[in-house]
Amino acid sequence: MISGMRESIQFHRFPITGIDPMTAASTRSYPRHIHDQYGVGVVDAGGHSSWSGRGQVEAGPRSFICVNPGEVHDGHAVGEQGRRWRMFYFDPGVIEQTRRDVLDGGCSELTFRVPVFMDPELQPLFEAAFSFGKATENDDGMAVETSLLTFVAGLVRHSTSNVMLDAKTADVRRARERIDDDPTAPLSLADLARDSGVSRYRFLRSFARELGLTPHAYILQRRLARARRLILAGGALADVASACGFCDQSHLNRCFVRQFGVTPRRYREKLS
Repeated sequence: MISGMRESIQFHRFPITGIDPMTAASTRSYPRHIHDQYGVGVVDAGGHSSWSGRGQVEAGPRSFICVNPGEVHDGHAVGEQGRRWRMFYFDPGVIEQTRRDVLDGGCSELTFRVPVFMDPELQPLFEAAFSFGKATENDDGMAVETSLLTFVAGLVRHSTSNVMLDAKTADVRRARERIDDDPTAPLSLADLARDSGVSRYRFLRSFARELGLTPHAYILQRRLARARRLILAGGALADVASACGFCDQSHLNRCFVRQFGVTPRRYREKLS
């Protein structure tokens, strides 16, 4: 570990709903997964490496790292020293509303062009916004909104209105839409392959090649996304596990920790 760094993952409250700031220091490796939110943050120390659908990420101190909703990626420390980083996770609706303000009533879907970039001018805007990541009753609402608007406006030059994530074959897109409609449905490879008119193996290979996840892994990711929302809504964890297709609460806990680094209970306590 980097000198003076303790293993830690903390989610913070933010005065605006739909924004989850996170501070992390870890040697942890994250397997391939997706978020239903935008993620954008800064590496503060050490090195971070990951695979994403937009290319390989090698990020050092002061590098910005970002991910689009639904984009498959993983994450690893470079070497054995670990890394420290801070992230904002934005619900898509928050980004859409903020960009509408930034674009003076116009609207275009934000898609980050590259997974890592340097931007010294954006750094102070990130720092200003992140300073509100420990919400208090004394926070000035106008200051929070001003900080958020200026930060999102600064992201415009690193984004494009072209949606790159949908460049998939019709068969894979159709299967993905069926899973998204109800990730708790008891689907089998045979069901999905039959819709595509190909063998199970051919469908499995095509899906994994194009998305970077097997159908089973993608279903698990969609179940975790639904669980995250229900957890924040205050649902009992056992009920959330059942509603999202997990075998039991222990199964939900294991999967949640593997992706988010904290238990569902701790995640909700930090953000509620």
